[in-house]
Amino acid sequence: MPLEPRTLRELQQALRDGTLTVRRLMERVLQERALHAASAWISLRPADELLAEAEACDARARGEGAALWERLPLFGLPFAVKDNIDVAGLPTTAACPGFASGPAARHATAVQRLVDAGAIAVGKTNLDQFATGLVGTRSPFGAVPNPFDAAHVSGGSSSGSAYVVATGQVPFALGTDTAGSGRVPAGFCHVSGLKPTKGWLPSTGVVPACRSLDCISVFALTPEDAWAVASQAAGPDPQDPFSRTALPPRLRLDALQDLAVGVPDPLEFFGDEQAREAFDAALQHLRVRGCRLVPVRFEPLARVAALLYQGPWVAERYAAVGAFLDTHPAGADPTVSAIVRSGRAPAAHELFDAQYALAAAQRQALALWSQVAVLVVPSAPTHPTQADLQADPFEPNRRLGHYTNFVNLLDMAAHALPGPMRRDGLPAGVTLIGPAFSDFALAGLASTLARVFEPTAGAMRQPIGAAPVLAASAPAQPLRLVVVGAHMSGLALNWQLTERAGRLLQRTRTAPAYRLYSLTGHAPTRPALVHVGPDAGRAVDVEVWEIDAAHGGSFLQMVGPPLALGTVELADGTRERGFVCEPRGVAEGGSALDITAYGGWRGFLASLS
Repeated sequence: MPLEPRTLRELQQALRDGTLTVRRLMERVLQERALHAASAWISLRPADELLAEAEACDARARGEGAALWERLPLFGLPFAVKDNIDVAGLPTTAACPGFASGPAARHATAVQRLVDAGAIAVGKTNLDQFATGLVGTRSPFGAVPNPFDAAHVSGGSSSGSAYVVATGQVPFALGTDTAGSGRVPAGFCHVSGLKPTKGWLPSTGVVPACRSLDCISVFALTPEDAWAVASQAAGPDPQDPFSRTALPPRLRLDALQDLAVGVPDPLEFFGDEQAREAFDAALQHLRVRGCRLVPVRFEPLARVAALLYQGPWVAERYAAVGAFLDTHPAGADPTVSAIVRSGRAPAAHELFDAQYALAAAQRQALALWSQVAVLVVPSAPTHPTQADLQADPFEPNRRLGHYTNFVNLLDMAAHALPGPMRRDGLPAGVTLIGPAFSDFALAGLASTLARVFEPTAGAMRQPIGAAPVLAASAPAQPLRLVVVGAHMSGLALNWQLTERAGRLLQRTRTAPAYRLYSLTGHAPTRPALVHVGPDAGRAVDVEVWEIDAAHGGSFLQMVGPPLALGTVELADGTRERGFVCEPRGVAEGGSALDITAYGGWRGFLASLS
């Protein structure tokens, strides 16, 4: 019996093909949330409202056809939202019933962007209260069980969001991550968790935990699904002073052979040998595929991690909700209240001392990336039970942050993915960590490794198929470029565009008014596109790419004379910025060879082989 479509890509294809309707998909959401732990949800939109919206989507799809998904890539797809993120019409409780003053008036910015892309928010999920915890048990709405074994924790604080994705109720969900809340639950629930660079997804409409560190995270069955969602929600927001435009990444992770992978030294599993074995199996997979495993001294990272809860940053949690918890509201979790209210104690000088220590650690962390391309860690070093947390609500939680707490303080990006399973049948996640704005590269590597480590996802162990080619996110300030030579897809310099999250928009031809030259006539060489007018010119194969204008300067610095940025007329009559050649570059008597007859750069390269 064929499996039902579950992943984002599968659902998009089924909706496009007409083998699935949005109404049927929404009915499945309603049916399946009734079959699983009720504690995963805090508030739900009424069923009749969701079904009416689904029917409206189907009517629109019948009228507009498959092209609808080209404009609205998330059209008709249901998703869940952690209940510290605003969804219009639903209260935002942050898992404290007395905190919400009424339904939110508008969506959080990230939610609105997903809705604008066609997605349908179906409800709000449970969490460790005020996003303070990594266990999923600190909520008056109940503990969210692990979907593989209810005796174990689901991880937190984004417990409900990870659970509803793992159990197939929705294809993706939003969480938040300050200290690991988007990574630990992903590991424990056998799903992917994208923890973006700070500020890449705006936090407008989020109840803060530590406002300067908070990130909206994405849970999905596969890394490529998580990336597709995050790239729709990303981009600066003038209402969020911490949001920022993505910078050019300095990271290439497009091949496993000889990839320098950092591994913490020493590795700590707090006596959990099954967790150690599972992570060792992941490392062996990397060795077999040619990765170079490089020991990375973990003590400096551990010192940074300690700052988050053992230093003055806990005062930022008090600044967010401490005054509210000082009133002893009904439903306040005693463990959360004790942690947050302890933030009244740090003095100002302690914060400055910690900032100085962090600045030194950040400089050390930058040096790390000259030694390794990516850091790989266990998503969690052990997997406690519900009983463990009842016996001691603090120590098991502290241990879960061993490999997560330092990441946001050091302005790193991370992507959690399912790793090899433990012998007891529980999931054991692996997290990839890179420098700020390595999100695209990490997602691509995670997509590859998901097929290596454990090519299934979620509690239903959904097969995830072959890895796709990821599409970069739409830039906040788009800059289009016509490329004619080695920058075209698959050729030698294309990485200079892809590492800047460039997107291929179209393959086309110029107007019949150009001559194409090879500046040397043999390999290696550079192309030269010269406008000569319709009487002497021909059409030449080109590609149109898009990058963010913020990356334009660094890209153009790599372009040397006689090439320059000019205007290129395309076959359809439009004009775009693109690479052209100054006339002196092909002047008579020089070494330039006219290669127009080959039709383009690929044709010329084929003639040299």
